[in-house]
Amino acid sequence: MTAPRVSFVSLGCPKALVDSERIITRLRAEGYEIARKHDGADLVVVNTCGFLDSARDESLAAIGQAMSENGKVIVTGCMGATPELIHEKHPNVLAITGPQAYESVMAAVHEAVPAAHEPFIDLLPPQGVKLTPRHYAYLKISEGCNNRCSFCIIPALRGDLVSRPAADVLREAEKLANAGVKELLVISQDTSAYGVDIKYQTSVWKDREVRAKFLDLSRELGDLGIWVRLHYVYPYPHVDDVIPLMAEGKVLPYLDIPFQHAAPNVLKNMRRPAHQEKTLERIRGWRETCPDLAVRSTFIVGYPGETDEDFEILLDWLDEAKIDRAGCFKYEPVSGARSEALGLPAVPQEIKEARWHRFMQRQQKVSAAQLTKKVGKRLPVIIDEANGLAAKGRTKYDAPEIDGSVHIQSRRPMRVGDILTVKIDRADAYDLYGTAV
Repeated sequence: MTAPRVSFVSLGCPKALVDSERIITRLRAEGYEIARKHDGADLVVVNTCGFLDSARDESLAAIGQAMSENGKVIVTGCMGATPELIHEKHPNVLAITGPQAYESVMAAVHEAVPAAHEPFIDLLPPQGVKLTPRHYAYLKISEGCNNRCSFCIIPALRGDLVSRPAADVLREAEKLANAGVKELLVISQDTSAYGVDIKYQTSVWKDREVRAKFLDLSRELGDLGIWVRLHYVYPYPHVDDVIPLMAEGKVLPYLDIPFQHAAPNVLKNMRRPAHQEKTLERIRGWRETCPDLAVRSTFIVGYPGETDEDFEILLDWLDEAKIDRAGCFKYEPVSGARSEALGLPAVPQEIKEARWHRFMQRQQKVSAAQLTKKVGKRLPVIIDEANGLAAKGRTKYDAPEIDGSVHIQSRRPMRVGDILTVKIDRADAYDLYGTAV
């Protein structure tokens, strides 16, 4: 019997990508083949994003394309939390499930296209099917979020915080390391809150008990001997405890902290957790403990009620904080977000645009100055793309997809996944250039 073929579309953030990996792993375990094109597949699964209106539009367009090219479509992911929006545009989809609803997705697949045979789990690699390159992988430690930021609808889509037991996370991490993964990117909606919901309960890992706590998990992951990168870290006080692990080389000297703004009024209106922390003092303290720490962040300009004075505070804060990598978004109204019901004056589009450009210009100067400090140094670089004697990779200070790159020349061929020592010859505003040594 020919194995049924499923075409798969994965949209949205790394958390959604992990959901896609889990579904594809289940499909492959049950004998389904993953098709490269909708046309000719027995079925299409679309994992949607619903965080912003623009993301919803992209998801609806992807569903429409799958319907026109195939006709048999199952929809899952964040937009599945609002099925009426999908049915309105595409009434003939086979099934709609919410995010993390793996069993529901598989049940819908079974009903539409039955599996060819009984599952044999040993047909799969122990680490499951990954959608990332072989040398790095995302490691999701929890689902959902307990925060109620006024611009965000993630808790409405994905629910409150649900942490995985530490032993489960560590087992997955070890399988990935044994499979040749060189870099783990730890993700969740709120990594610093890991374990709060299960009262930091212990679980048995390698004959000892490990607490489901940010510090304990980071320490254990650091013992695997591969790069461990921490994403979506809110600056709660206990984050300070992890910085010594970075100074020791156990965990990469990299913190991805979504500050979103710096003006007290805007942060209050955003209802950001830890918004009253003295972040500049904290960043200085972290860099005293770990001098080569890189901090990346995201910011929103044009939030309802943001004044010229608020924006100037943000620019001044950027100069002082010296954020190594920063992304900036123009505020976009989101259906269902409380920010739209706070009664705050909207910032005109042309002012949002002007502030965004000013932010990016200011940050470009900061980034260029931070990168210039690395010229002349010899740094370990992980190779993401290789073409003979030329390659592109990343230092410990840069995550894939979102940060900068190192462009490398070598006298010998380089391979994807290798970690090489590179002498940095020059820098521009975003990237480094160097020679393998």
